[in-house]
Amino acid sequence: MTEITHRFVQAGALRMHVAEAGSGPLVVLLHGFPETWYSWRHQLLALAESGYRAVAVDQRGYGRTDRPDGVEEYTILHTVGDVIRLIDELGDNGAVLVGHDWGGSVAWHAALMRPDRVRAVASLSTPYQSRPDHPPLGMLRASVGDNYYSVYVQEPDVADEELARDPRATVRRALYGASADGYPWNPVVPDGGGLLDIWPEPAELPGWLTEEHIDTCATDFERTGFTAALNWFRNFDRNWALTGPWHDAVVQQPTLYITGDRDLGGTLPGAAELIAGRPAAVPGLREAIVLPGCGHWIQQEQPEQVNAALIAFLRSL
Repeated sequence: MTEITHRFVQAGALRMHVAEAGSGPLVVLLHGFPETWYSWRHQLLALAESGYRAVAVDQRGYGRTDRPDGVEEYTILHTVGDVIRLIDELGDNGAVLVGHDWGGSVAWHAALMRPDRVRAVASLSTPYQSRPDHPPLGMLRASVGDNYYSVYVQEPDVADEELARDPRATVRRALYGASADGYPWNPVVPDGGGLLDIWPEPAELPGWLTEEHIDTCATDFERTGFTAALNWFRNFDRNWALTGPWHDAVVQQPTLYITGDRDLGGTLPGAAELIAGRPAAVPGLREAIVLPGCGHWIQQEQPEQVNAALIAFLRSL
């Protein structure tokens, strides 16, 4: 019987926790916010049983992976570098990257920056977004205001303290609120309110979200807090400055995009072009899938459909 095993890998200066299963071509699974390797539990075994070496990581600042102190240590160069060093330490020349949410952004940028090490990209929820002409925070403030959730969390300590007061409630509300069951959710924090106000408290948990799932994630965040995870958001403008050399760059590798019809990711810049099958910046797109009745937590809300799509994509390479 295939099993998921755990160990630590020294990826450069960063000690990373990984969960892995199977053998064969390497597939690295990259989670988003506020999640850990555990969000890929359904995919690890399915990929392993289909002949792949599946490795899900706790990304920088999450779970049992190291948490550097400085905000500036969570840039896209750091997070892409972590993945490339991880591939090195796993003893492979290259990998297919599968990312969700922030993990999708890491996967897209790794494909741009290290095409020699990234064979293909599958991104869940996060479309490829070409680098804008101006720093993104100013654009967000002008278009959606200071209370938009990814702008709101820029203030040091405010969201950190709110989310850490009751990690179990934070995980429960975030996972339910951004799912198809909590749809629609408003990403704008109400005046005088807090980040948790954008995610409703569920009257009951949907079938895909269990108490065990909530406990597993909350236990990690009770230990780590949320500051490191929020520091990813606090590098929007720094990432923009650092990625200048890749302005107007094109992702050449084969790609797959999956979103839900109740997922905010499907409304982000770049998503419409992917869904329409005409993404100039992603000419290698094999397929864009919109899952009906699915929210943001795609690989957990509809694991069978996601597994089937991933395996078909991998076999097409």
